[in-house]
Amino acid sequence: MALPQQCEAAFGTADLYGVLGVRRGASPQEIRRGYHRASLRLHPDRVPPEKKEEATRRFQILGKVYAVLSDEKQRVVYDETGMVDEDAEALQDGRDWLQYWQLLFKVTVKDIEDFHKSYKNSAEELADVKAAYLNFKGDMDRIMESVMCADYTDEPRIREMIEQAIDSGELPSFKAFVKESKQKMMSRRKRAEKEAKEAKKTLDDLGLGGENDLQALIKSRSRDREKQMDNFFAQLEAKYGNSTKKGGKKSSAKKRKA
Repeated sequence: MALPQQCEAAFGTADLYGVLGVRRGASPQEIRRGYHRASLRLHPDRVPPEKKEEATRRFQILGKVYAVLSDEKQRVVYDETGMVDEDAEALQDGRDWLQYWQLLFKVTVKDIEDFHKSYKNSAEELADVKAAYLNFKGDMDRIMESVMCADYTDEPRIREMIEQAIDSGELPSFKAFVKESKQKMMSRRKRAEKEAKEAKKTLDDLGLGGENDLQALIKSRSRDREKQMDNFFAQLEAKYGNSTKKGGKKSSAKKRKA
């Protein structure tokens, strides 16, 4: 299967630039940065064992995309024809893309943790949230999957970003967002909670689940965020428990201020 078709199957788009989340005229630095960001989100070490094979496959495709777009000659061919030289050495299946990634970025666990801390609540995250909202027409399932470093406890914060942008006129009011059912929200939360438990079990099985000051702090913050999530659903219950007919007329951000 050709690389664009692999991208279509794995990421829902055959456009190599779209896979990295960059514009077609992006500079080499922007392409590298796009690959870095996408690879942090898709790294196989971030998923439970049963999902590792699929994550590794997607990570390999991501590496091939970067190999094409970071090579000046291959990029010109792709830009002009929409085709990729499948016989290029960099696209052969024998390449260890995980090792390539580690050598390219020299990323450590601490680097990833530091990136997560600096990314959340940043202007970059806000821009990514807005872009995801537009790309997925307000579908929160896909928005939450695409925004880097986000888990289900971040949803109230991300929803508020979107609501404020809608109120200010920066974003359109998509029906999928403003009229999303509570059942769909709860289903998304249950899936995310299950995945979080599976990930924790994996760490415990590997002997990486021991307590230390940093982990204790993370857990404490996680409990606070879960409490906020519970309050968020309580507010939804109070507002929409009896009727959802007015869900799309005014964003919840404004209603909370009233």
